[in-house]
Amino acid sequence: MKKILLLAVLGFIQFAQAQDNLTPEKLWQIQRVSALGISKDKQYIVYSVSTPDIAANKNNRKKFKIPVTGGAAIEISSNEEHLANDRISSDGKFILYSDEVKINKVAGKELYPDLPKSDAYVYTSLNYRHWDTWEDGEYNHVFVAPFANGKSLQGKDIMPNEPYDAPTKPFGGDEDFIWHPDGKHIVYVAKKKYGTDYAISTNTDLYQYNIETGVTTNLTEANKGYDLSPQFNQNGVLAWMQMKRDGFEADKQDLIILANNKYPVNLTAHRDDIHVEGFKWSEDGRSLFFWAPINGTLQLFQVNNPGLTKMLPVIKQLTSGDFDITGIVAQVGNNIVVSRTDMNTAAELYKLNLQNNQMEQLTHVNDAFYSSIAKCKTERRWVPTTDGKKMLVWVIYPPGFDASKKYPTLLYCQGGPQSPLTQFYSYRWNFQLMASQGYIVVAPNRRGMPGHGTQWNEAISKDHGGQVMNDYLSAIDAVSKEPFVDKNRLGCVGASYGGYSVFMLAGIHNNRFKTFISHDGIFDTKSMYGTTEELWFVNFDYGGAYWDKNPAAQKTYGVQNPINHVAKWNTPIMIVQGGIDFRVPIEQGLQAFQAAQLQGIKSKLLYLPGENHWVSTAQNGLVWQREFFKWLKETL
Repeated sequence: MKKILLLAVLGFIQFAQAQDNLTPEKLWQIQRVSALGISKDKQYIVYSVSTPDIAANKNNRKKFKIPVTGGAAIEISSNEEHLANDRISSDGKFILYSDEVKINKVAGKELYPDLPKSDAYVYTSLNYRHWDTWEDGEYNHVFVAPFANGKSLQGKDIMPNEPYDAPTKPFGGDEDFIWHPDGKHIVYVAKKKYGTDYAISTNTDLYQYNIETGVTTNLTEANKGYDLSPQFNQNGVLAWMQMKRDGFEADKQDLIILANNKYPVNLTAHRDDIHVEGFKWSEDGRSLFFWAPINGTLQLFQVNNPGLTKMLPVIKQLTSGDFDITGIVAQVGNNIVVSRTDMNTAAELYKLNLQNNQMEQLTHVNDAFYSSIAKCKTERRWVPTTDGKKMLVWVIYPPGFDASKKYPTLLYCQGGPQSPLTQFYSYRWNFQLMASQGYIVVAPNRRGMPGHGTQWNEAISKDHGGQVMNDYLSAIDAVSKEPFVDKNRLGCVGASYGGYSVFMLAGIHNNRFKTFISHDGIFDTKSMYGTTEELWFVNFDYGGAYWDKNPAAQKTYGVQNPINHVAKWNTPIMIVQGGIDFRVPIEQGLQAFQAAQLQGIKSKLLYLPGENHWVSTAQNGLVWQREFFKWLKETL
C-alpha cells in the first residue's frame, strides 16, 4: 500500500514538474512551422521549421515533407526539388524572377561623382522613406527570361524605366507576379504612382503583360483601392482580393473573380461580416477557399465560382471553434491542408476532411515542448458598451487559475487600428506568456476590428480617441467586477495603435490603472502626421492634415491627441521605441518619455535602435520580454 501511495505521489510530482509555466526563454525555444506547398506528385506537404538560435541571434531553418494522409515527417535537403516551380511557364520556355533596378539618382555621390565619400541624399518629393528603409532610387522589377535545360538566359525587364515596384514594398513577394496558365501572359501587382502621389494612395492594380507583343494592360483600372494577390485556376480564371476606396487601407477586403475573362464579380460583397485575409482556388477550379475573421477567430470558408452557373455566390463556413486558420496550403481530393494556431499553441499544419468537417493534426513539431507547458484557459465574454452594443472580450487566465484568489490584471490594447483580435499566437505579444506570469489578460474586440460587420470595423476611423476608449474602459470595468480581479493592480499595455491607446488612456483613466506600457505608440498626432511615411493612413483615419479645418481633423489633433492630456499623467509608464520605425517614427516615443520624466513620473525608455515597427531579432526580443515583465513586477 505504501509502495502504491509512493508511486502515486511520485507520479503526481512528475506531472506537476512536467507542467511548467511558459517563460520568455521557453517561448524562444518554440520551433516555427511554415508551409511551403504541396509536392509535385501531390503526395506530400512540404514545410519548413525555423528554430531560434539565441546565441547567434538568428533562426536556423530546415525543410521537411509529410504525407498528405498523415504519418512521419521526413527531413529533406535544401537542394531537393520537391515543389513544382511556379516561376516557369506552363510550356517550360520561360522563367520569371524579380530584381532591383536603378532608376533614379538620389545619393550625393551619384549626383556628384567627384564627392565619392558623401552620404547625402537629395529628394524632391515624398515617399523618401518607407517602413524602415530610405528610398535609394532602386525599384523591384519583374523579368522574364528564356529557359531551357534547367538554365536561363539574360532576362527582359517587363517594366523598363518605370519608377514603380513589383513586388510591392515593403512586404510583397513572389505572389505579386504570376504566370497565366497559357504561358503567354504574366500578371503582376504594382502601384504605378510616384513620389508624393505614392505616399497618399493605396491604389495598387493588376497588370497583364503579353510576352509575345510586349503590351501591358491594366486589368483593374476601374477600381481605385487595393488590388492584391492574383491567382489563376487551371482554366485561366483570375481571382484576387480587392478594396474599393483609395486611401483607406482597412476597407472591406473582398474576393473577386474575372468571369469569362471579361467582367469582375465580387464573391463576398453580400456578406457584411466577411473581410477576406487570404484565399486559394479549389482543386477543380469550381470554388475558392478563403480565411477571414469572424467573431474573434479566423475561420475557413468556401465560396462557389458563379462563372460556371447562374447562381449567386454562396458562402459556406467550414470550420468553427476557438482557434485561428492562418493559411491554406493545398486541397487534395476531399482534404484541405491548413495552418492553425490558438492562444496556447504556435502554428501547426492540419488536414480538414471536407466531407465530415473533421480536423486532424498533420505536423507535431512542438508536441513534446507543449506537453511540458501549462495551458491557459481562454474565455469569451460579451460586454455591454456605453452606446448600447455588445462587445466580444477575450479573457485569458493564468495556469492553475483559482477563483478564490485575486490576480493582477492587464488590459491589452490591439494595434492596427483595424486588425482582428483573434486566437493568434505571437512571439512578442503572447497572451499565454503574459498569463503564465500570473496576470489575467483582458483583450477586447473593440471598435475597429473586422469580423463583426463593416459598421463596427469602420467606426474607429476619424474617431481614434473617442468611442474606442469607452470600449476599453467598459471591458476592464466589466471584468474588474469579478472577485478574483485585484482592482488595485490593473495595468494597460499595447503597441502601435494600441500604444496610442495606452498614451490616451494614461490621461483619461481616472486612476483605474497602476501602470502602463506603450510600444511604438502615437503620442502626438501632429508630429505623427508630419513624419509618418504612409500618408494615406493619416489622411483617411485622422480626417486630413492638422492644418485642415474640418471637424474630424480638429478632433484628431485636439481632444483626441494624447499629448493634449499629458498634464493629467500620474501613473508609471514604460515606453518602447524602434529606431528605424518610419511608420510611427522615433520622436513619438522620445516625446512621451521626456514628458513623463519632466513631470517626475516613474518611467522607463526601452530604445531599440536597429528595430522597425516590430522586434525581429531573438536577443532584442528577449530583452523586450524581460524588461516588459520586470516593469510589471516593479509597478504592479
